Amino acid sequence: MGSTVDVASATYTNAIGAPALQGFWEDPEFDAAQDAFYHVRVIEIPKPRWTTHDAAFYGVPLPEAVPAEVQDRAYTSPIFYTAAR
Repeated sequence: MGSTVDVASATYTNAIGAPALQGFWEDPEFDAAQDAFYHVRVIEIPKPRWTTHDAAFYGVPLPEAVPAEVQDRAYTSPIFYTAAR
């Protein structure tokens, strides 16, 4: 995935990726007699890290020990399947 982060101004544009993503997935090993759960992982486009915002605001150099960007990830709530008993 690309990045639109402008480190000097601590800004980014939401010009990459898709505004909506839709897909279909089928579990090839699904067994209706067995309990299961599923979840979805998501990833956001890169954004300036808080230290990048501070460096731009105060006009100081970025710390060398930390990255200028952050890319957040998340998991959805699980989807549970309970087999009929």
